[in-house]
Amino acid sequence: RTAPPAAGELRREGRSCRVLPVLRQRRAVADQAGLGARQRLSNLSGALEVAVGGARLLEGGRVVLVDDLMTTGASLGEAARALRVVTGPGVPGFPPVSAAVVAAPPLSFEINRN
Repeated sequence: RTAPPAAGELRREGRSCRVLPVLRQRRAVADQAGLGARQRLSNLSGALEVAVGGARLLEGGRVVLVDDLMTTGASLGEAARALRVVTGPGVPGFPPVSAAVVAAPPLSFEINRN
């Protein structure tokens, strides 16, 4: 729900941009509420994949993963992992991958704490 309005704003500013929902869930995951950083990583590990034909849509472009709320980064990390499987180094048309988030609370970086 966040990506289409952001893409629209970029287009109004004259930038070429489109939303490509190429990620799909390949297995069920538990509700993330109440899970710590390591639990979230484990919960999401291997949960996403690129839809058939999705890699072709990404060729030659820049990929920006969009998340409304980054809590630990586990969702963005899993999305990036799924993209690397089909677009990683050595694959023709490998696009750079970035992320944009709307909000990140102070505890978002819990995994990096001692």
